[in-house]
Amino acid sequence: MTGKNVTLRLLDKADREILKLPRPVKGAIYDFQHKFKTNPDSAGLRLKQLQGHDKLHSARVNDEYRALLLRLADDDWLIVSVKHRKDVYAHLDRLTYSVNRVTGGIEYVDLQVVQEEVLSPAAPPAAPPASPASPAEPVRPAEPAAPEPLFARWSEQELTDLGVAPSLVPVVAALTTEDQLLGLVEYAPQLTGEVLLALYDGKAYDDVLEQVTAPVAAPDPVDPEDFRAAVERPATIVTTTDDALREALEGEDFGRWKVFLHPTQAKLVTRDYSGPARVGGGPGTGKTIVALHRVKHLVERLPAGRTKPVLLTTYNKNLAADLRSRLLALGGEALLSRVEISHVDQLALRTVREAEPGNRKRIVDEAQAVREWRSLLDELGEDGWDAEFLHDEWTQVILGQAVTSRTDYFRARRAGRGRTVTRAERAEIWQLAERFTQRLDRLGVQTWDQIAERAAQLEAARARRIQDIDRRREEAGGLDNVHVADGSGGWLRYRYRHIVVDEAQDLRPAHWKMLRAMTAPDRNDLFLVGDTHQRIYKNQVTLGSLGVNIRGRSSKLSLSYRTTRQILRSALNVLGEEKYDDLDGSAETLAGYRSVLSGAVPDLHRLADWAEEREAVAALIESWGEVPHEQIAIAVPTNDMAREVAYTLREHGIMALEIGPDGPLGDSGVHIGTMFRFKGLEYQRMIIAGVTDGLVPRADVQRRRATDPARHRTEMQRARSLLFVAATRARDSLDVFWHGEASPFLRELIEVRPPAAA
Repeated sequence: MTGKNVTLRLLDKADREILKLPRPVKGAIYDFQHKFKTNPDSAGLRLKQLQGHDKLHSARVNDEYRALLLRLADDDWLIVSVKHRKDVYAHLDRLTYSVNRVTGGIEYVDLQVVQEEVLSPAAPPAAPPASPASPAEPVRPAEPAAPEPLFARWSEQELTDLGVAPSLVPVVAALTTEDQLLGLVEYAPQLTGEVLLALYDGKAYDDVLEQVTAPVAAPDPVDPEDFRAAVERPATIVTTTDDALREALEGEDFGRWKVFLHPTQAKLVTRDYSGPARVGGGPGTGKTIVALHRVKHLVERLPAGRTKPVLLTTYNKNLAADLRSRLLALGGEALLSRVEISHVDQLALRTVREAEPGNRKRIVDEAQAVREWRSLLDELGEDGWDAEFLHDEWTQVILGQAVTSRTDYFRARRAGRGRTVTRAERAEIWQLAERFTQRLDRLGVQTWDQIAERAAQLEAARARRIQDIDRRREEAGGLDNVHVADGSGGWLRYRYRHIVVDEAQDLRPAHWKMLRAMTAPDRNDLFLVGDTHQRIYKNQVTLGSLGVNIRGRSSKLSLSYRTTRQILRSALNVLGEEKYDDLDGSAETLAGYRSVLSGAVPDLHRLADWAEEREAVAALIESWGEVPHEQIAIAVPTNDMAREVAYTLREHGIMALEIGPDGPLGDSGVHIGTMFRFKGLEYQRMIIAGVTDGLVPRADVQRRRATDPARHRTEMQRARSLLFVAATRARDSLDVFWHGEASPFLRELIEVRPPAAA
């Protein structure tokens, strides 16, 4: 057999096994895969079929190690394991491989390893020595009661219907401890591990079937003998190319995300959508990874060229920079050369300046805009209006709906604004809004909301001209008319063919109108990922009303790859019973949100005052010893508190880096910032400090309960989301500190796990 067309794939979990091997062996594997693809029958590889197996073969990696491969077809091979040669031939009957009847994916299990690593270490201790016997009445020691199997409630059929690998069902029946279960998850196929952990965590059988199994089930009947078809299904998580193999073996934190996708992720990346589509899911479920792979998928299907017809955008500069570096890692300069990467405000500003080159007004942020509202009200002697309320009304209703006259404002919808305003009050608000815009003009400044709305108007007008040209071309039998061409002399085209949006929940209504106008309504035009449970700004939108129709094209990711099950449960408690939307007018839930990672339960710390709290935080970090400081973060409610924590840490000789709008202000040290700053970041150890009532949520939010109930609900939801975002940045551990009265958001956590002694 020539090796010209040989395909060599690597099965997920085999790479984890390889990562544990000595470095020289990993180097030998690179050489092996190249030689194998060139000529599998080379004498040096010693390829041979294993006794008792029709598909399983071994091949020489080096003198000591052998690769185990499934032969899927004449020229198609799958590496399922790499073992020391002494471990390959001893227990051949314990090597099992099959096509899962639920998912249609290939699964490989070494039952000998499972027995040795999972069940044997937990064997019950030997019985204690017998007590001295009395001549009259022998004393027999009581035998310890056999522990109850963890999964005794479910039959073999029920477990296999959920997708548990049949070869592991007897092992599952023998599990009696959580440690055994976690050990099995390490070696079991992915779906088996997810199902067992969901059942162990108390989820109902039907919920596991719906939330864990159904999303990865094969759409068509599965032929369990057809391994060639099975390897092409998303449920078989593999990689094939030399570069991808190298990436996978670089290490879990570096290369795996570029190579191995969960079946639910893979389906979303490659799906052909008839229009705009949305992917939701909780923190750490890989939404951004899906967005990046989706960009790569779209670019690979473009005709050759030098333009950038794909836009990848998000809501701030930091995240856009992170997307650029990740996309470069995923596909190199060739991929980057076809993609425009820009945060959405930068995109809007560029659009406005392109159309209005003379517009060089200084841009002010929301906090400065609210201060200008307060100054205006002070100058006018108006004490009946709240500056923040007026600013929100101006941005969300007047700018958000492109209202240009008082008459239109009287008719404008105010859904979700809470406080009802009379016709007379609308007249007052309109007059104040006009004065405010005049004030900004006089100061030579503009807000990001104004820029976004202007960009949306410009792009909508451009889209209308394009549609008009298309209509005339159609009327003329497909011929272009030079008289309706763009005034610049070029032909008008939509700016992008595909647009991918990350962190979609935090975009303004005007952003969506602008993006909708930047690409033609067509297949795969808009692809957005986001989670409204992580919304940290006030931008609540209904996409359908803005021309982005995602009905019937919404999906959800549920498996967290970052946060442990213990931290996840605590973070979900923070959200309470709060209701969240799905960006299109319906409810959104985190039903099915789960993790296969396990760790310590979050620790809670109550201190007497803020000074003691800072000292306790410093002492905790000192106790962590060898943990790199860059893998530790502290989130607090305010900028002043961030500066005070940093000062305390420096007094203890701990380097501290405050996180600003552009990221950490330095290279080494513990990262410190407000909860707003941690969106999109993750750390080995996370500390949230100052989670005190009156700070989380702010006291002024609580005061609105009676005066403006609707606004109170919105602000409370946003405060919960901020704390939720901060908590889910943690990978291994989470510590929550407060002084005085704890935040009401911690109530359930404190009831379940009282705080550590101060």
